[in-house]
Amino acid sequence: MAQNQVTISGKVKFTEPDFKVQLYKRIGREKVMLGEAPVNADKSYSLTVKVDKPGQAVLDCAHWQSVNVWLEDENLGVDFRGLDTAKIKIKNPPYVYINGGKNSEVMNLLNFESYRSYQGMIAISQNAYRAKFESDEEKQNFTMKMYDYNNENLMAHVRYFVEHYSDRNAVMAAINFLDYNKNKDLIDAALAKLEKVSPVSKELANEYLANENKRMEQAKRMEIGQPAPAFTCVNAKGKTISLADFKGKVLVLDFWASWCGPCRAETPNLKEIYADMNKKDVEFLSVSIDENKDAWLKAVKEDGASWRQGWVTDSGKKVMETYQFGGIPFILVIDKNGKLYRKQVRGKNIRTAIEDCLSGKPATPATPQKTMSMGAAMM
Repeated sequence: MAQNQVTISGKVKFTEPDFKVQLYKRIGREKVMLGEAPVNADKSYSLTVKVDKPGQAVLDCAHWQSVNVWLEDENLGVDFRGLDTAKIKIKNPPYVYINGGKNSEVMNLLNFESYRSYQGMIAISQNAYRAKFESDEEKQNFTMKMYDYNNENLMAHVRYFVEHYSDRNAVMAAINFLDYNKNKDLIDAALAKLEKVSPVSKELANEYLANENKRMEQAKRMEIGQPAPAFTCVNAKGKTISLADFKGKVLVLDFWASWCGPCRAETPNLKEIYADMNKKDVEFLSVSIDENKDAWLKAVKEDGASWRQGWVTDSGKKVMETYQFGGIPFILVIDKNGKLYRKQVRGKNIRTAIEDCLSGKPATPATPQKTMSMGAAMM
């Protein structure tokens, strides 16, 4: 691939001292900084970077706004509103437009649809909050159905982009939105068109397929009935905890973090189940992916969780890859033989999974209970 140089420039309407614009990309769960530029006195900025391989990156304006961009051979113009000047600041920044070429056209479409989907989610939440329901369960079921519709509407537009914009490399950003297993025919057709565009395009298509094959191999290792992947964490005193410590017990394995609201909301349910079942050959292990050890210990103390607590020191990067999850809480039930029995259980499904496991019912996946989770990548 030939190396290109890309310049991104624009204006920031509202700033404060030391305002900066940063450009970074995510490789797996790692955030890799590509460059940064100060916002000048005239509110302008300009950032030039070398591009070894075409790909998606994030352009961030002082953590107030950000936009996904495609780096290849187009210079980009991006203006930001910048600092939120409202008295009451709500984390809902406006849509950001990219002035560029053919690849930026795709990115603008993707970014706009993502923005509108997020606005739709907010609208659903607000209206559900104001509406009257017979019960909280009815309210949650209605809200989740509306979230599902909102997400499927987004995915329908993304599929349209994949079908009709496979004449340029930025279609890879759209393809990465989709589940390959659910959209195999569509994606394969788009890649077949793309690889004819240029040698670079062909390399991008081949790389995507290679990564998907690797991902599917990893997914097989996390199928129900497979041995739970080995990993270690440490307790508050630094002593190592491993899955082997729970041999012969049914284990509830809970991945969480102190900053995750849905995780903390699940704790009272876990406490109730633990109190009822900890003497029935059942053990619990909660593993924090907090970056900060003190934040983890503080949350454990506040929540009063009395079962075994562990912490991984790399913000969960390794265990998240091993266990193939991107959102928390991520709760599993592992049988007495150390095999995966149920995954992604929440609420009342945790108790049901434990009871089924203790009674010897086959290790078949349960219908997942639809609840909110938080993206672990946010850290």
